[in-house]
Amino acid sequence: MPEAGIISNTSFSREDLNLSVEKAHAALSRVQQQEGYWVYELEADATIPAEYILLEHFIDRINDPLEQKMAVYLRRIQSDVHGGWPLYHDGDFDLSASVKAYFALKAVGDDINAPHMRRAREAILKHGGAERANVFTRFQLALFGDVPWRATPVMPVELMLLPSKAFVSIWDVSYWSRTVIAPLLVLAALRPVAVNSRRVHVRELFVTPPEKITDWIRGPYYSLWGYFFKGVDSVLRLLTPFAPKRTRQKAIQAALDFIEPRLNGRDGLGAIYPAMANVVMMYHALGVADTNPHAAIAWKAVQDLVVEKNDEAYCQPCFSPIWDTGLAGHAVIEAASGPQGLARQETAQNLKKACAWLRNKQILAVKGDWAIRNPTLAPGGWAFQYNNDYYPDVDDTAVVGMLLHREGDPENAESIERARQWIIGMQSSNGGWGAFDIDNNKAILNHIPFADHGALLDPPTADVTARCISFLAQLGNPEDHSVIQRGLNYLRQEQESDGSWFGRWGTNYIYGTWSVLCAFNAAGISYDDPSIVRAVTWLRDRQRPDGSWGEDCDSYKEGGPRGVYYEGLPSQTAWAALGLMAAGLRDDPAVARAVTWLVSQQDEEGAWHEESYNAVGFPRVFYLHYHGYRQYFPLMALARYRNLGLSNTRRVGFGI
Repeated sequence: MPEAGIISNTSFSREDLNLSVEKAHAALSRVQQQEGYWVYELEADATIPAEYILLEHFIDRINDPLEQKMAVYLRRIQSDVHGGWPLYHDGDFDLSASVKAYFALKAVGDDINAPHMRRAREAILKHGGAERANVFTRFQLALFGDVPWRATPVMPVELMLLPSKAFVSIWDVSYWSRTVIAPLLVLAALRPVAVNSRRVHVRELFVTPPEKITDWIRGPYYSLWGYFFKGVDSVLRLLTPFAPKRTRQKAIQAALDFIEPRLNGRDGLGAIYPAMANVVMMYHALGVADTNPHAAIAWKAVQDLVVEKNDEAYCQPCFSPIWDTGLAGHAVIEAASGPQGLARQETAQNLKKACAWLRNKQILAVKGDWAIRNPTLAPGGWAFQYNNDYYPDVDDTAVVGMLLHREGDPENAESIERARQWIIGMQSSNGGWGAFDIDNNKAILNHIPFADHGALLDPPTADVTARCISFLAQLGNPEDHSVIQRGLNYLRQEQESDGSWFGRWGTNYIYGTWSVLCAFNAAGISYDDPSIVRAVTWLRDRQRPDGSWGEDCDSYKEGGPRGVYYEGLPSQTAWAALGLMAAGLRDDPAVARAVTWLVSQQDEEGAWHEESYNAVGFPRVFYLHYHGYRQYFPLMALARYRNLGLSNTRRVGFGI
């Protein structure tokens, strides 16, 4: 056995490892905000900046210099391989993203005969034309008058009048769907047409002339429910024009009554771009003046999401400060732990400041939409964004709760207990946890025509469940044993046949497997448990020859490769190494090779770099690149490897 603290089969000594941790910690500390929090850029695909440009043209509030910078960004991420736009770095052609990006570039003045526009147009037509784009894209085209409204599924605003106990209601869908749909229903009822002062249209992207489109084309007809809902859509298409005006106005008012308490100030409805943009268009369609407080704050919330640099710009889907702060805090605690940790007063003060900021962000006064399923539960969660009181995030709450507990300040005790109670109350009936709701799993709704993205719901998932178990197990309250056991049973049922776990909110099986191994570790499951042994085998088998791990977003495709990518990524290598260490394998050669690779990839400033997308919004539809993942996860892995090498135990003890 090598000397404790030396990385076997490498030239890196304990001093090298300490230096790498110090540099990474310094890099992380440099970007901590004065108020105590961390926030990194959160990047999506071409659709969000393209939609932002089209939004400016819809309401005729065009910022030409900003749009030109966004055009630079859109041209840069256009694929040289297929000529269109992918949903993630080096991904396949995506029709809907390409239609929106082309439309946006044409709106900012790009010549349709320019080489990049011609290549994009040819690719779009090759894949069936704009008429085969997804539902959200067809709604966008309808709002600009580029397709008739019959090209979209029927979405009656009267849906807002249905109670939660109805067969189908707004309360049966996920928070993100709820906030996007409510203003969209108003738009579908009013059928406004964009101001579009420059009269930009994209007729050239259609194989079938828009005026000849007789019905919406794409639909989930792979099941009996799909055919049933198609029939319902056909009936509603005939009946909707005859809906009583009084009922329609009442439904529109019900939508406004839902939206306006949730406008969320400068953080916006749901604190996510699609909902926020729909609100801006809704107020415009209703004839509300730009100076109206609701309309003004809604527009400002959208603008705040823009990332503008010297030569290009893009629009983020949302902010991630709670998530970034929770995870960065764990990395700093890891770096500060152990005999050779960063025992500096400044580090302790920075952690204290971060935890104080988080305590002030805990949602304690508002019962959000989650209370529809558990009205007696007291609030106690954290949002993902700066503020989003109606929609606290279960995953974030567990991560922050673990951080506050590890930091150890007695002032954290009340926040931790409120979070504990809320997490327990959010457990679904199958033992798992969803991200925002309880038992949000009415699967038939994913077959309605509007749900061609397949992500209308928020059912329990392995990664969120793992974090909740980790939090409760870390606290160690005996009365939580049955709650934890139900969660563990759920995780065992969710394990894939190859030993991995699906990662709903991170890419993908590496993320899910790391999450669950950490939960099993925190819960004290034996390292020789068959589920752990199978997961460890799966991780080992997917390590790259250079010691790294990498997984492409292709793994979200049906039958896609699991845990495989053509290049290693710092974030995913860190997840795999953390997972193996959580399984008691700190001294395993696979972990040593991972640590060696991570140290070798660090730059002189202590940072890591990765362009690839490392998370998902909706599988197969919307992917994310968390810019912070490449920094705090490698630091966490390196520091934990060092700390375990200097201790007398191999049980990590923490569930992240």
